[in-house]
Amino acid sequence: MKKIILVRHAKSSWEFNVIDHERPLNQRGITDSNLVSKHLNMDSAAIDLILSSDSVRTTQTSKIFISNLNLMDKDLEYMYELYDFDGRDLTRVIKSCDTDVKTLLVFGHNHAVTDFVNTFGSQYIDNVPTSGVVIIEFDINDWKDLNKGKTVLTLFPRDLKNDE
Repeated sequence: MKKIILVRHAKSSWEFNVIDHERPLNQRGITDSNLVSKHLNMDSAAIDLILSSDSVRTTQTSKIFISNLNLMDKDLEYMYELYDFDGRDLTRVIKSCDTDVKTLLVFGHNHAVTDFVNTFGSQYIDNVPTSGVVIIEFDINDWKDLNKGKTVLTLFPRDLKNDE
């Protein structure tokens, strides 16, 4: 069995005159990342590897989740390849993971994240929102054999805000 936890980066700011790769989070993004990551009930020992796009907004999102989930001691790699919007690089990176990795946490961008969860998950999601989390389990032994899995959790900021 393999499990992937996919997180779309939080809401970014358009306030600064910077290239897309350098856009930081806005206040809503910071708030939503904290809200979702604090509600994500997960055994930190189960995470084997963390991969993230190296864009500013995605690295900031990953740092909030890593802190709130006590994952500071985990293997973490920031990759330009995950600065991907159509999903081809995202899928290729996941399929290239070592077989020893059972549970993978990935921080990425749309449309790659939504496309991945709709291609490989069992639940159609129109759009994974910013700070959204989708967890999919796969009945495989090797990531290169990635095929249709089972969507076991979706956690979106709007779901948590309705509870307040």
